[in-house]
Amino acid sequence: MKLLVVGGAGYIGSHTVRQLRAAGHEVVVLDNLTGGHAQALPADVACVRGDLLDAEAVRTVLEAHRPDAIIHFAALIEVGESMGAPGRYYCNNVVGSLNLLDAIVQTRVVPLVFSSTAAVYGTTDNVPIPEDAPLHPESVYGETKLMTERMIQAFHAAHALPFVVLRYFNVCGAAPGGEIGEDHTNKTHLIELACLTALGQREKMMIFGDDYPTPDGTCIRDYVHVQDLADAHVLAVEALERGQMSAATYNVGLGHGFSVREVLGAVDAVIAEEGLPPLPREIAPRRAGDPPRLVADARRIVEDLGFQPQFTDLKEIVRTAWEWHRSHPHGFEG
Repeated sequence: MKLLVVGGAGYIGSHTVRQLRAAGHEVVVLDNLTGGHAQALPADVACVRGDLLDAEAVRTVLEAHRPDAIIHFAALIEVGESMGAPGRYYCNNVVGSLNLLDAIVQTRVVPLVFSSTAAVYGTTDNVPIPEDAPLHPESVYGETKLMTERMIQAFHAAHALPFVVLRYFNVCGAAPGGEIGEDHTNKTHLIELACLTALGQREKMMIFGDDYPTPDGTCIRDYVHVQDLADAHVLAVEALERGQMSAATYNVGLGHGFSVREVLGAVDAVIAEEGLPPLPREIAPRRAGDPPRLVADARRIVEDLGFQPQFTDLKEIVRTAWEWHRSHPHGFEG
């Protein structure tokens, strides 16, 4: 297949591009490179610099490359930032996605795989969380993803647009070998922060709350490795191409979680192999809106698409992230 990957130079997008190529697909990337990195892409992958907010440019790309399917990653993703700059998030994430959907209808209707998030669920006592759980996003970011999901469903009903929505939980890790990995301007992900602390770029790790109703008192999250997530996108787009489905929504996760203390313990174990001391820690008050557990019920994607995560050992997940950050302590630019 010839695939257009929108936002393909980003963290998840660039890993997915590599997995698509490994599966034998031709790939073209559309990215404005404000959050992505051209260096993350294989040298022989065409990268068109463009923005979904430029509706005419989006149509031009679709007409010029005529992809057989599209994978849509392009979005602003910072929960905290979204609450302080809602207009920017609604414009970029919702209007940009609407421009893409309009362009698909105006040129040629092809299958779409959309990168969504567990943030559409909000805080819930229903753990593990199934796909039919109530949808109550608690951030502007989560709301923009849910709005885009609903737009896609409307375009499916009106224009027979085939789609798969993938809602994933805590994405982590890096491609084995440390060639590409996570490089966000705003550092908010636990494993990334822990690796940077081990490299001396941060003073200590903050543990926000140690009195949750969990075995060790800290929050539990479902950590899905970025390469497994990339494989899920490959499975989804290939299933759409086969006509296996015309509309589906899946959670992507391991189906079990790790606590903050377990994650930091795994980082300590990995860096100890190089003679580094344990990470300094400080207990801080709980953050508002942090539920004790967020774990995916991922049985549906396993049953329907044969999804089988390869990275299930926490120490191995951490090791891939450490290899990336150790070899690229300042990201791609460094």
